[in-house]
Amino acid sequence: MFLKQFWAIILAGLLSACATTGEPQTELSDPLESVNRSVWDFNYEVLDKNILRPTAMAYQKYMPKPVRSGLMNMSSNLEEPSSMINNLLQAKPKEAASSAGRFLLNSTVGLLGLVDVAQHIGLKPKQEEFDEVLGKWGVDSGPYLMVPAYGPTVPREVAGDIVDSAYFPLDALTFWVSAFRFGIEALESRIQLVPQEQMLEDSFDQYIFVKEAYFQNTQFKVYDGNPPQPEIDENEEEDFEAFLNELE
Repeated sequence: MFLKQFWAIILAGLLSACATTGEPQTELSDPLESVNRSVWDFNYEVLDKNILRPTAMAYQKYMPKPVRSGLMNMSSNLEEPSSMINNLLQAKPKEAASSAGRFLLNSTVGLLGLVDVAQHIGLKPKQEEFDEVLGKWGVDSGPYLMVPAYGPTVPREVAGDIVDSAYFPLDALTFWVSAFRFGIEALESRIQLVPQEQMLEDSFDQYIFVKEAYFQNTQFKVYDGNPPQPEIDENEEEDFEAFLNELE
C-alpha cells in the first residue's frame, strides 16, 4: 500500500518537474499517429462493434434503470476522497468540503453510495482528477496514445489515474471489484456515446474527430468549463478580414 502511494507521488513529482511555462496547450502531439490509427481501427471496427456496443445495448435494455443508477452512484462515491484532495491541490476549499461531505453522507445514509442522498440536499458532485491538477500546474499532456481495448489517453492522464487509485478507498479494492467497477463505467460511457455515433460516422476522418473531441473534453475539465481561447496572430486576423472583404 505504502509503496504504491510512494511511487505515485514520485511519478507526480517527475511530471511536475517537466511542467511548461503555464501557457495553454493548443493541440495534442501525435508522433505515433500511424500506430494509433491502426489501434483505433481495431478498437472501433472489431472490439466496439462486436463486443462493447452489443454488450452496452444489452445492459441498457435488460438492466433496470434504478440498479444501473445505484451501481454508478457507488462507483462515483469511491472517487470522492480523491476528488477532495485534488480540489484542495487546486485551491478549491469549497469544492473539497463538498466532496468530503458527499462521501461521508452517501457512505452512511446513502448505503455505501447506492443512493446519492447528498445530491438531494444541495451537495452536487465536484469530481476532480489528478490529471486536472497536473494540467492546472502547467504539465503538458504528452503525446496522444490510442490504447488497445481502452481508447484515447495521454501520459499525464495515465499518471493521474495512478495517483488517484493510490488513495482510500480505491487502493483497498480487490482486483475483481476494480474490474467490475471499470466494466460498469465502460458500459455506461458507451451508452452515453450512442447519440453521437452518427456524427462520428459522418466525420471526414474518424480518427481526427475522436482525437479532437478527447482534447477538447480534457481542456474543458482542466479549465472548469472555460478553456482559454488560442491567440490569433495579427497578420492572420488581417488576412482573414481581407478575405471576408473580398467575398462582399
